[in-house]
Amino acid sequence: MIAWLRIAFAAIVILAVSIVLMPLQLLALRFDWRLRRRLPRAWHRIVCYCLGIRVHVTGRLEDRRPLMLCSNHSSWLDIMVLSAVADVAFIAKIEVSDWPIFGTLAKLQKSVFVVREERRKTGHQANEIAGRMADGEIVVLFPEGTTSDGNRLLEVKSSLFGAAAMAVPYSPTGTVVVQPVAVAYTRVHGIAMGRYHRPLAAWPGDIELLPHLLDIVRCGAIDAEVSFGEAVDYRAETSRKEVSATIALRIRNLLNSRLRGREIS
Repeated sequence: MIAWLRIAFAAIVILAVSIVLMPLQLLALRFDWRLRRRLPRAWHRIVCYCLGIRVHVTGRLEDRRPLMLCSNHSSWLDIMVLSAVADVAFIAKIEVSDWPIFGTLAKLQKSVFVVREERRKTGHQANEIAGRMADGEIVVLFPEGTTSDGNRLLEVKSSLFGAAAMAVPYSPTGTVVVQPVAVAYTRVHGIAMGRYHRPLAAWPGDIELLPHLLDIVRCGAIDAEVSFGEAVDYRAETSRKEVSATIALRIRNLLNSRLRGREIS
């Protein structure tokens, strides 16, 4: 009974907030107001509260621009959590645009949808990402290219860092800042989650969305830890593979330190 009351409360609040904010966001997108960058953050903070997602931040978001954040990816919750922490836009695969609910939300946040299989479109997509970063937007990349089980970082694809390279000529300093970020789900109802229970938060993709969403709301108390790491300066002469390897190592260390509850050098 309590679980269903929690679900009803979350649904009513999220619906009410969406009715107020979404038309305003559509106007902001239509006229390209800077407000379009800030409204999603307010919406996601409220949604995280309603879902019982308690967000904790360690480290500091880089002040320098252009800025690309590179994060591990285990669930649709990552998008909610990162959007609640900073005014960001996401790089997403084109299939996401057709997803129910999340496709609409991604469009409202002005995500960049990429078609990785069509090389002829890669240059245009990279230019769009580069232009957005050059305009001061923070772009989030999930370099694994898919979701994991939340216990580890999968192989990072260096090709996805091409957008950072494309943005270098647009930067007044000739540098694009690439910052690693780890999102870890560590506790449920204040108790350490552990490997066995982490699938509660993780969404590998073979689980139906609605049941997973209902499980999250029923739970009502998940701790998410967002850790910002040391950034890498990407310049014209920078090796994409070296940056990819460095960022992957730093994300992995950040993630492991949060999951294990101790710092890893």
